[in-house]
Amino acid sequence: MLKLLVIEDHALVREGLLQALKSLDDEVVTLGAADAEAGLEILATNEDVDLILLDLMLPGTSGMALLGVLRKRFPAMPVAVLSALDDPDTVARAMRHGAAGFIPKASSTAIMIQALRDILAGEVWLPPRLRDPAARGSGRGRDAAERFGLTPAQVRVLELLVQGKTNREIAKLLDVTEGTVKIHVSAIFKAMNVTNRSQALLAASKNRVKV
Repeated sequence: MLKLLVIEDHALVREGLLQALKSLDDEVVTLGAADAEAGLEILATNEDVDLILLDLMLPGTSGMALLGVLRKRFPAMPVAVLSALDDPDTVARAMRHGAAGFIPKASSTAIMIQALRDILAGEVWLPPRLRDPAARGSGRGRDAAERFGLTPAQVRVLELLVQGKTNREIAKLLDVTEGTVKIHVSAIFKAMNVTNRSQALLAASKNRVKV
């Protein structure tokens, strides 16, 4: 059974999301909150929430500020941002604050559901228009991005893994939570088809991947 929390101030949008999320699994419990305070109240008695879907444009405490609070209080609970503000700077800020994924509100329901499935599986999800150019880009990390389909954030984490950094050290260097680092590491392992750090480093070496 999945338990999901939607924090969205517009009632019609929130109700539509709660209904759409029921297609994620045979048994889905959905909870809704209109602002940061209500969301935190729900989490106080529902620490078994599997995923939070968060809007950035909230009354009172902004979604971006709430994201930082959530990462500190519930580091293992993935937060997917769903926002109409999907410019590269906003997406980058959300990911730095610990989001497990960023879904533009212009996305179809099918894309949103697939993105949430990926996030629940431990992957980090970004809009294709922001993900693909980075994977084809030039400079440091290009080989890793192209060969394994890693996002820029995942490439940065892989760089530090290769250097022997721990999750705590990586989190401090990248100014993110350990929970976010764990999400990135899981996604890297899946992309490289490995199960631990040693295998990841060996795969990078065998494929002559530059990071």
